[in-house]
Amino acid sequence: MTFGAQQTTDGRPPKRSRARRFLPLAVAVWVVLEIWLLTVVAGAAGGLTVFALLAGGLLVGAYVVKRAGRRAWKRLTVSLQPGGAVAEPEGGQSGGNGLTMLGGLLIMLPGLLSDAAGLLCLFPPTRALVRKGLERRLTRAKAFGPGFTPGGLGDAFQQARMHRPDGKVVPGEVVREDEARAPRHDDPQLPPR
Repeated sequence: MTFGAQQTTDGRPPKRSRARRFLPLAVAVWVVLEIWLLTVVAGAAGGLTVFALLAGGLLVGAYVVKRAGRRAWKRLTVSLQPGGAVAEPEGGQSGGNGLTMLGGLLIMLPGLLSDAAGLLCLFPPTRALVRKGLERRLTRAKAFGPGFTPGGLGDAFQQARMHRPDGKVVPGEVVREDEARAPRHDDPQLPPR
């Protein structure tokens, strides 16, 4: 079995989605805008101010990520206790700390645009708007195909299947020969009791 580039039945590689095609360009534009904005601010306020903004963003972002991580860990330990109910997050919002952690990571990135995007993920009104937009985007059936429900563990295993060059999906499991087999009672190789 080869693990090279997959091809369609007519021998051409499959078409890439629009998002995968333009993502490298979007990242490059983002980086150029971040650098340009930092140089504009450095020209107006000085290099020490830009350094203080970047260092402050790193510290604030680290604090936000640490706080969200502790809150997630606390919710996990409470939910794993016998009879423990999962506590609702602060502010009565549904969901976990994903957007809060994303906001903290964006603030930690060097740049002012990423700081602004991170702050949008932190404030409750804008966080609710971002969450609704992401949920709407994830539930579109055409983006993921029929029968897809976001967050299902079965979907992760569905995507982990092997795809052959002719397009057929081969479900299976890995059997290691170097591990000793545990004897089973219904194994035909074992003598009867």
